[in-house]
Amino acid sequence: MASLKELKNRINSVKSTQKITKAKQMVAAAKLRRAQAAAEAARPYGQRLSAVMASLAGKVTGDGAPLLLRGTGSDQRHLLVVVNTDKGLCGALNANIVKAAKVKARELLAQGKDVSFFLVGKKGRAPIRRDHADAVARQFDTSEVRNPGFAEARAIADELLTMFAEGRFDVAHLVFPVFKSALSQDPVVQQLIPVAASQGEAGAAGSGVVDYEPGEEEILADLLPRFVRTQVFAALLELAASEQGASMTAMDNATRNAGDLINRLTIQYNRSRQAAITTELVEIIAGAEAL
Repeated sequence: MASLKELKNRINSVKSTQKITKAKQMVAAAKLRRAQAAAEAARPYGQRLSAVMASLAGKVTGDGAPLLLRGTGSDQRHLLVVVNTDKGLCGALNANIVKAAKVKARELLAQGKDVSFFLVGKKGRAPIRRDHADAVARQFDTSEVRNPGFAEARAIADELLTMFAEGRFDVAHLVFPVFKSALSQDPVVQQLIPVAASQGEAGAAGSGVVDYEPGEEEILADLLPRFVRTQVFAALLELAASEQGASMTAMDNATRNAGDLINRLTIQYNRSRQAAITTELVEIIAGAEAL
């Protein structure tokens, strides 16, 4: 049985940990409001851009379509762009993202496809490397930036576009979480390259006849890279909101668990102290009677 001093030290240690988790919960809650607002504000822009692009893509077919739209003509080599956080203490968020990426990789490998990974963020690297050590094509580090934004999204997208132009993959999939609430962040797998022409057709439905100048091909040549950058940027915004929501929930659970542990240790400490006092009284009374 632990001594009274050991129990007291452990109670003080758990109380210190509880203060840290409570502070991190409050910080995550404050950051969550801004991150959630940014993610939700970006969604209408992405949806409208998808609708415009789908309207344009429907008018361009055959060899006249840009490479980003028509693809390489093959779907043998697949690249999974896995977007993880650089920091921990956010519950099972990163584990769920990695799990979704591994499930997609297994599906593609079962179909006889070649799979490689483009890893964004540090937390997803180790578990993916354990199963696919030779398949990691590139790692992108965002830890030096406090809040990754469009500059980082542009750098990631431009590198993907360069790899695609060099023929290093045929299809790229974006794996990232979609923020729903502080309790729910669902990972999704979305085709990024080549851009699916069907994206945004529902949003484009019902719109009037539009004539484009200078022409659909020229506009698509400029719009498609911007669309890829926007998709990556939206994934980073969703990741930021998901990270803060998961962190707030995880720190709240940790704070509650610390409180429960403090209560149990306090009860154990009081019982041990009472037993020690009772033993001392018995020894004093026995000594007095002996005299």
